[in-house]
Amino acid sequence: MNIFVTGASGFIGGSIATGLVRAGHRVTGLVRNSAHAAELQALGITPVVGTLEDSALLQEQARQADAVINAASSDHRGAVLALVEGLRGSGKVLLHTSGSSIVGDASGGRASDIIYHEGQLPEPTADKAARVAIDNLVLAAASQGIRSAVLCNTLIYGHSLGVHRDSVQLPRLYKQAQKSGVVRHVGPGENIWSNVHIEDVVQLYLLALEKTPAGTFYFVESGEASFRDMTAAMASAMGLGAAQDWPLAEAEQEWGYEMANYGLGSNSRVRGEHARTLLGWQPARSSVIEWISREMLS
Repeated sequence: MNIFVTGASGFIGGSIATGLVRAGHRVTGLVRNSAHAAELQALGITPVVGTLEDSALLQEQARQADAVINAASSDHRGAVLALVEGLRGSGKVLLHTSGSSIVGDASGGRASDIIYHEGQLPEPTADKAARVAIDNLVLAAASQGIRSAVLCNTLIYGHSLGVHRDSVQLPRLYKQAQKSGVVRHVGPGENIWSNVHIEDVVQLYLLALEKTPAGTFYFVESGEASFRDMTAAMASAMGLGAAQDWPLAEAEQEWGYEMANYGLGSNSRVRGEHARTLLGWQPARSSVIEWISREMLS
């Protein structure tokens, strides 16, 4: 297949694009500047320089491709509208990347026993309403002759297959610890996130390209852990003292409102049955603690 991937120089998009090439697909990847073009070419990805603001470019690439994967942004409505327009009536696949902070509770590091399932999502908070609306826009594209699906990733760990090595959440904790000599979590760190290894994410996207029913929402997860347990494993791996609680206000100064409250200070506990039952996905990795302890520093 000829597949167009947005965000091809990023952590998720780059890993997916590289995995597609390894699986024998032809991949065209959107990059924001020509500086990354040579890096993509070295991985066997054909670069197209542009941004998510380039609606005409996105529409044309979507028309030319056999399938489209949007992995550049979960929050750019204009890009999704352009891709939907380019694919309208084609019967082609559109896989849109979302994130499970859409069910995040911004708890300040306190625990929750609430677990969300596909088809049973809560009303979004004001902070996440726009992202959920985009997810719904993608799902609704199924009625416009597009085999669309939303893959809602949880905390992703592991090293990238593409250009950029690091994911979003755990590297923030690691870099802060490198700078300060102390591993910290938001508040008491009791908050829990579902998680998944990047290589399992790539395998799921490959399966979804082949098999997804139109209009399907997937939670992407293969385990869960509290931030207190993850930071304890990180402190041990780095040879530092015990991980410490960090008041939310100080965490916000370090990481900003969005990352401190939703990326690192919330609960996001979900279960993804659709990937397993509809696609036959069988994740190979299920312990983020084991990865932190044995592989994070490699």
